[in-house]
Amino acid sequence: MKNILHITSGDIAGDKLSKSEVPGEVFVWHDILYDGPRKVGWPNDSILRSRANFIGDTTGDGLSPDFVFKTFKHQYAKIKSISQYDKVVLWFDACLFDQSMLCHILMCLHFVKYDSVELLCIDKYPGIKPYNGLGQLSPEQLASRYNNRLPLTEDQFLFALQVDRSFSMQNQELFKELATYKSAPLPWIPSAISRWLEEQPDKKSGLGRLEQNALKAIHTGCNTAKAIYSYVAAMETLPQFWGDTTLWEKINHLADMNPPLIKIEGPGDRLPQWHGKVDINLFKIYPI
Repeated sequence: MKNILHITSGDIAGDKLSKSEVPGEVFVWHDILYDGPRKVGWPNDSILRSRANFIGDTTGDGLSPDFVFKTFKHQYAKIKSISQYDKVVLWFDACLFDQSMLCHILMCLHFVKYDSVELLCIDKYPGIKPYNGLGQLSPEQLASRYNNRLPLTEDQFLFALQVDRSFSMQNQELFKELATYKSAPLPWIPSAISRWLEEQPDKKSGLGRLEQNALKAIHTGCNTAKAIYSYVAAMETLPQFWGDTTLWEKINHLADMNPPLIKIEGPGDRLPQWHGKVDINLFKIYPI
């Protein structure tokens, strides 16, 4: 049996993949590669420190920068030792979160000159609607898709380099160009980037789509975090790339604006972005 490494995003998907009958080791990659400080190419420690601080801020200090930095260092060390594996299989969703991560990992594998890579991008599954990602599948359902994997081509590697460069630079012109591709080597990229373009601040309101939808939910009478989540999720283009931590950050931003657009009442004046700190159900959110 070949020595196989499976790389995916999300601890839930990684845990289920580990419990499946798919042979090999499972490794979960952690980062928000569509946003935050980056540099083109392989990141140095300074960039990783900056990204760790960004993740700490993004999660409302739910994850400490030191913990994130150590996680990042471990991830890139794993890539540098990739030659010990006969094959790498990448399991990813079609959403913005996963596609930006996929392209970054392909850039890293290209950097270390490793090309024995296969890809499984599962963008739908019979009987599951709405389908948002691998975390919804059982270990058995994941294993049933294993034979659908395809080897990465040189064109796909080169396209991933271009995409990762656009996210590293946050280059709007490159984003707009990539969003118009009709036959992209990685076919899920144009729609993922189109969704990211919608998160750029609107010239009139200064808000991205997720913030606009959260504000709309609050104005329609949704005054709990869970009600806002349900409202905004129903308005989202599938597959959904964000989770509750991201949405709570956006709601907090609405309260932090000058002048504030909403008011948060509860044990604190901002929603807790990490489970276990304060019960999210104790908060109420109102428009101003």
